[in-house]
Amino acid sequence: MLRALWRQLRRGLRILTHRPSADREIDDEVQHYLEQATAAHLARGLPPAQAARAARLELGSVTSVREQVREYGWENLVETLIADLRYAARRLRGAPGFTIITVLTLALGIGATTAIFSAVNPILFETLPYPEADRIAAVWEMNQDGSRSQATFGMYRELAQRNRTLSAVAAFKPWQPTMTGAGQPERFDGQRVSASYFNVLGVQPSIGRDFERSDDRLNGPNVVILSDAIWERRFARDRAIIGRQVTLDDKPYEVIGVMPEGFESVLAPAAALWAPLQYDMSQGRAWGHHLLTIARLQPGVTTDQAAKELDGIGQSVLDTQRPETYGSAVAFSVTSLQDDVIRGVKPALLAVLGAVMLVLVIACVNVTNLLLARGAQRRGEFALRAALGARRGRLIRQLLTESLLLAALGGAVGMMVALVGVRALVALSPPGLPRVGAIGLDRTVFAFGFTITTLIGLIFGLLPALQAARRGPRHDLERASRRTAGGQRGARNALVVMEVAIALVLLVGSGLLLRSLQTLFEIPSGFDASHLLTMQVQTSQPSTWSDSAAHRSFKQTLAAVRRLPGVTAAGLTSQLPLSGDRDEYGVHFESSTDGFNTFRYAVSPGYIETMRIPLRRGRLLTEQDQAGAPLVALISESLAKRRFPGADALGQRLSIGPIEGYTIVGVVGDVKQLSLALTESDAVYTTTSQWAYADNAMTLVVRARADAAALTPAIRQAVWAVDRDQPIVRVATMHHLLADSAAERRFALILFETFALAALVLAAAGIYGVIAGSVAERTREIGVRSALGATRGDIIRLIIRQGMSLTGIGLAIGVVAAVIATRAITTLLFGVSRLDGVTYVSVITLLIAVALGACGVPASRAARFDPVRTLRAD
Repeated sequence: MLRALWRQLRRGLRILTHRPSADREIDDEVQHYLEQATAAHLARGLPPAQAARAARLELGSVTSVREQVREYGWENLVETLIADLRYAARRLRGAPGFTIITVLTLALGIGATTAIFSAVNPILFETLPYPEADRIAAVWEMNQDGSRSQATFGMYRELAQRNRTLSAVAAFKPWQPTMTGAGQPERFDGQRVSASYFNVLGVQPSIGRDFERSDDRLNGPNVVILSDAIWERRFARDRAIIGRQVTLDDKPYEVIGVMPEGFESVLAPAAALWAPLQYDMSQGRAWGHHLLTIARLQPGVTTDQAAKELDGIGQSVLDTQRPETYGSAVAFSVTSLQDDVIRGVKPALLAVLGAVMLVLVIACVNVTNLLLARGAQRRGEFALRAALGARRGRLIRQLLTESLLLAALGGAVGMMVALVGVRALVALSPPGLPRVGAIGLDRTVFAFGFTITTLIGLIFGLLPALQAARRGPRHDLERASRRTAGGQRGARNALVVMEVAIALVLLVGSGLLLRSLQTLFEIPSGFDASHLLTMQVQTSQPSTWSDSAAHRSFKQTLAAVRRLPGVTAAGLTSQLPLSGDRDEYGVHFESSTDGFNTFRYAVSPGYIETMRIPLRRGRLLTEQDQAGAPLVALISESLAKRRFPGADALGQRLSIGPIEGYTIVGVVGDVKQLSLALTESDAVYTTTSQWAYADNAMTLVVRARADAAALTPAIRQAVWAVDRDQPIVRVATMHHLLADSAAERRFALILFETFALAALVLAAAGIYGVIAGSVAERTREIGVRSALGATRGDIIRLIIRQGMSLTGIGLAIGVVAAVIATRAITTLLFGVSRLDGVTYVSVITLLIAVALGACGVPASRAARFDPVRTLRAD
């Protein structure tokens, strides 16, 4: 069998590459058959002339036989396809306007869809880049109100020791060390992790070793694992790096490993190095809620089974140890790490994916309309070809070939659009978007683009092909003899209705997001963001420095900045609102037995004034509130109202984390810490010197008389005058941070606005195309109406009525579809209902105005027809 296939393949290739020689062989075979048949008839006694005639009658038409022989074999299909492609290319070349518009329309739809798929695929659909990633889970402690809370080291240790459903558990927290030594000082994002961290992920260093349990103990050795990127950039991939010392925060760390090239840290995408957590139960922070936890499930164990076991362990811990940071109960959430990573961005990405698919559909609808119109214009050609013997299937195949060629050209241009789109997506992506590094045009994306290109060519080319081939040649020749252009009016009208409906859905989604952003930015942030510059500085502390030395260094830095011309106020804080910082500690009031988490701010005197956070009652922190003085604190207004309803919070005592004995001396306004859209505003403020330890990283907040950003160079020099090795990062104005706090919504809005604008333009083009085609079809009718006394106004109203009736039907369908479709973006809305009347009315008004404009041009053209000339031409 294989030998026979090989012979057929060789024969077909020889015919394709040597067609003249193959034709001569066919002629020889036909001639040989005639000679053999003639000889047979001669043998039966027929005269030579009659024998030759009998042989030809037996064979039939020589030309027909030759064609039948040529149709045998796979090479004939290839030749026919090549011939169809050549013919299609000639036809498209002969109509450059149609070809360019169609290709660009398809390129827009295919390119946008492929670009969005390149972003959505690695985030939502691909598994995480770890072995058996489906067994990796995120573990959260759950508050009584259903919100999630970070873990404590004490609870993590108990879970790790007692569980039976998890093969490994790990805890970690952010770490931002500064590397000094060779080269410029550089601050890196990193993580402090328990020894089992990489074991949970299922990844090991490419060189060196992983963390061991002996590394992860209080006062253990300073060891670090580097990312491949740091190893390449800072150490030129020197394999002797293992065992070498590097300086981090002025402490020597031994490099024990380097992670593999391409290792992706989905939990901290910017992480470049890792060091052991080195916690112990003797530390005051052991029961502080500030750690994140992941685990690897045992084979066959579900997340529900693991959560049930952890709930039991947690309750047992509360019954025996009674940590103050917990209430009377504890519960755990165990979810797939994949679901946990995409939890925040999944609704936005699905909504954007749905929006771009609608743009693709509307682009395909426009192309179908163009193909229908072109098929109507070519009715005479199809009828003539059918009259000459072309079969219906042959005509359909030819038109499908043209559609596929158009789709291929649109797909090729679309991939270039997708390349630009991917770069724009990465540049516009919000800070919290996971797996940004995996976004790109890879094999999967190319396969996706190829698939939708082929499907578009087949599906949206089939309707015009069937329309062109369904009637008999006589009927079409008769219609082609008159000056008509249509015959598919119903199908084209239905497609325009679909375009209008889809455009309304996209415009409503875009309008709702825009209204949400407007509402969001009207929410008071709790501070005055005008003329405010922020930057994070880190004291370059030698390992021998005390906390008092660190406080003194920051105090000198603040004093140097305050002396600069143009600076009206300055302050320092351990965490900055709307910057992504999240520092929470357990707080207890003497008047209550319950503990709860709240934002903890260690600030310099003057910080509240610099931010212009309003003082509600009492006083602010002053220079007298230093180490050795009575411990004092400020609390936020929301915290005071909830914990002391109807009473005065001033004078109440509380403990923050491991430190007891703070007295409330003031109540200040609420500040948005995580997002403008979130309500968590509980906060406590202490001076930096009255906190348990010195924060090695502080955010400098500077208020300027004029342009705050213009002071950046001078402030940098003032900071480096105090300590030339002091890193300065995260330089931004507060207005910029306010805008970034809504980055996810803004990202979705930009994409929705882009798609809505494309849909609006395509819908307008579709309405214009159908009405213009209708005017061309009804030329004779319009001429008759004019001859019978119809005025120009009557003609214009007739044409506009047709277009607006289609628009009205599309709007009615679109409103219903929008009511259903906007459920997908409910989580992105803020302060606006998905049924917001203002948005719907505005969008409908816009579409009506666009439809009137699209109908107006062909209507005015129809009104200028000369009835005498029109009827004479007909």
